[in-house]
Amino acid sequence: MSTYYITTPIYYVNDLPHIGHIYTTMVTDTVARYQRMRGRDVYFLTGTDEHGQNIERVAESKGIKPLALADRVVERYHQLWSRLGMTHDDFIRTSEERHEAGVHEIIRLMEKNGDFYLGRHEGWYCPRCEIFYTEKELLDGNLCPIHKTPCEWKVEENVFFRLSKYQDRLLKLYDEHPEFVRPASRLNEVRSFVEAGLRDMSVSRTTVSWAVPFAGFEGHTVYVWLDALTNYISALGFGGEETKPFHHYWATEDPVVHFIGKDILRFHAVFWPAFLMSAGLPLPKTVWAHGWWLLDGKKVSKSAGGVVRPDYLIERFGGDPLRYFLLRDMVFGQDASFSDEAFIERYNGDLANDLGNTTSRLVTLCRRAFDGHLPPIAGVGVDSQTDLAQTAAEVVTEYHEHMEAFAFQEALRSLYRLLQETNQYLVRNEPWKKMKDPDATEEVSKVLWSCLEALRIVTTALLPVLPQRAPQVLQSIGAPVPAKFGESLSWGGLPTGGALQEVKPLFPRIDKDAWIAEARAEAGAKTEEHSVSESEPTQSAAGQESPAADSPAKLAEPTAEERIGIEQFFETQLRVARVVDAEKVPKSSKLMQLTVDVGEENHRTVVAGIAKAYDADDLVGKLVVVVANLKPAKLMGIESNGMVLAATEDGQPVLLHPERDVPPGTQVR
Repeated sequence: MSTYYITTPIYYVNDLPHIGHIYTTMVTDTVARYQRMRGRDVYFLTGTDEHGQNIERVAESKGIKPLALADRVVERYHQLWSRLGMTHDDFIRTSEERHEAGVHEIIRLMEKNGDFYLGRHEGWYCPRCEIFYTEKELLDGNLCPIHKTPCEWKVEENVFFRLSKYQDRLLKLYDEHPEFVRPASRLNEVRSFVEAGLRDMSVSRTTVSWAVPFAGFEGHTVYVWLDALTNYISALGFGGEETKPFHHYWATEDPVVHFIGKDILRFHAVFWPAFLMSAGLPLPKTVWAHGWWLLDGKKVSKSAGGVVRPDYLIERFGGDPLRYFLLRDMVFGQDASFSDEAFIERYNGDLANDLGNTTSRLVTLCRRAFDGHLPPIAGVGVDSQTDLAQTAAEVVTEYHEHMEAFAFQEALRSLYRLLQETNQYLVRNEPWKKMKDPDATEEVSKVLWSCLEALRIVTTALLPVLPQRAPQVLQSIGAPVPAKFGESLSWGGLPTGGALQEVKPLFPRIDKDAWIAEARAEAGAKTEEHSVSESEPTQSAAGQESPAADSPAKLAEPTAEERIGIEQFFETQLRVARVVDAEKVPKSSKLMQLTVDVGEENHRTVVAGIAKAYDADDLVGKLVVVVANLKPAKLMGIESNGMVLAATEDGQPVLLHPERDVPPGTQVR
């Protein structure tokens, strides 16, 4: 049996998760599930990057040890991955002894090869990236190209790695094995960087104690990237007593694939293979760098002000619809835009209408035609009635080709072509018109069976993508749920004559306008979610930030660039308002329509996402604080002229009130 070793980056332990954090893990889990169903021996690794100066500083500010901070965050990860049904085989932590043993071993091998020396290092250093940049790489004003924050000039005595020694070997690797970096555009980017000339790099620090000690160099600790990247082999027992997994999954000709974000490509495609070459160890087969999720054209991140947290989507829809959207709407390797509107449209179109309604319609027709049972006669093969079997065979071939190439969007598009042709075939044959004709029983049976069989094949192929909902669809049509593909994607697998239960809506259709209105109102009622870090999260071996250690957490201290002037603050008009009337918005569980007196001639209408936390009658007469100079916005058809301010505790809004009674319209400064 061939092996398949697949990894996510390891996630830095200092921030709440958003769409960008869980995307890589969902992709990796999908591939792991798919390869297992193809019969391969899969090992799926994820974990956390826990060392470094940033974690040290945050822990100190909280009065706890760095490990205690990491422990809290790791527990959050386990909870989240369990909730989403992730099937990782291992979870590596860089604070574990097995990992430290692996770091010591790779350093021993690199030292044995003569690739370390002591030297003085000075340059522009980004504490968030924990890396030095050249002046050419910096933005104007000596800003970090990733975080857009000032880099600091730093001078240290460090252990240096002879990276320049491996320039030619790296270029040869890219030429002889173009599959090492994917997609091709990223390979070109990496090759250009290396061709421009590699400098030796510092791989130790003398100012960071929360790190792995650098053996042989007193007072030095291991640079976080040399530490973090080693997780891919330390998790397999490298450096320990039990090295069988390492030889079974890593030192093999079978696939070893790292999935990463494009912002950490250089570390994985240049530094990591150079470290491995120095240590005389085998290289991974592929480093695949995917794009970013963008919100209004900007990367989804806290510093950009466009954070998309997955919790509200998962709470409302479950993990599978989010998983489907992320895989369907991003061309793997390119950037993609996220919006609530796009999510709802994809959910309603592909899941509620195409998959959900097709399932409900076919089961209902079969129950009516065959007294609550599956069709008694199968539509076998390609006959005069249908070419669905031929289409299914073509689609399955396309599906496998796309999934092996990580072209998830194309794989799903192929499956939905079969689903759409199934619906067209059903409409052409109109079995509902022939159900009462005893002479048409065989024809009706073959038509409905063929449609159900095509649906079974589509849904079986969707098992790696919709691991929770696809089995429900299969069960509802009386089909088995296979553990492996085997012959399950071949035509003819649906039983005949079995009992069918009434189908409950698997993907209830969502009122897009109501959902968008609720989401926007709720966002307006909340304060910004706070990070446990003192600054924007450092890019780790994950390249993405991680869940917070506790919630609510301390407000991050803003950098000089993130602070605003007093003039900017006064552009926002905050006023005391008295609630004159309040009522829940019809068809909405969260929205409350408030009529407020803000000291003007006419009262204003303000819509707020507070209906779950407050009763309308209790609000009348209360003083609140509103933003008075916002542009009007329509929510559920109601024009809202302002925003009520609220804090958030345990996900619930807490309205802000003046300490004592003051006239409506009083300015808050």
